[in-house]
Amino acid sequence: MKKTKRNIAIIVVLLFVCAAIYFNWSYNTQWGKADAEMAAAEDAATAAVKAEEDAAAASAPASDDYFAKARLTRQQSRDEALSLLKSASTAEGASQATIDSAMSAISAMASDSMTETQIENLLLAKNFSECVVYITDEGITVAVPAPADGLSTAQVATITDTIVKETDYTAPQIKVIEVKADAQDAQ
Repeated sequence: MKKTKRNIAIIVVLLFVCAAIYFNWSYNTQWGKADAEMAAAEDAATAAVKAEEDAAAASAPASDDYFAKARLTRQQSRDEALSLLKSASTAEGASQATIDSAMSAISAMASDSMTETQIENLLLAKNFSECVVYITDEGITVAVPAPADGLSTAQVATITDTIVKETDYTAPQIKVIEVKADAQDAQ
């Protein structure tokens, strides 16, 4: 009787182990295919985006170069400031006030960066071909390409309205800079 119970227990345990191995194999096979398909789709999408960017860069006028350089300069300045703030916050003899101040500045910088990107995307969606947004404590500066006859009052109002809705800044704190075609080409 004991041997029978023991044998039944061993058989049940073996069945559970076999079932676990089967389910594990089945799960890995099913999800492994899905992961491979997803990776292939991501690679194809990345290649398509890269090709589109290359085509856009090849056909982009020199005016876009001004805005690309402006964004690059803004990012480099931000990266330098971020590096200095990180160094200050991780310095060996840094006081808690210094660390807190650096972390606060890093947080503000990240928030400003996200807000700038959000405003730029909204303005692009509102038919501005390019723009660069700079946020400071004093206000917001927006650089946009100017048509030959300059920006219209409606265009400036659209820019101002978009910024006021997305931030806590008021209209007097917003400066719109018209980037003329000759200034863009000089870059």
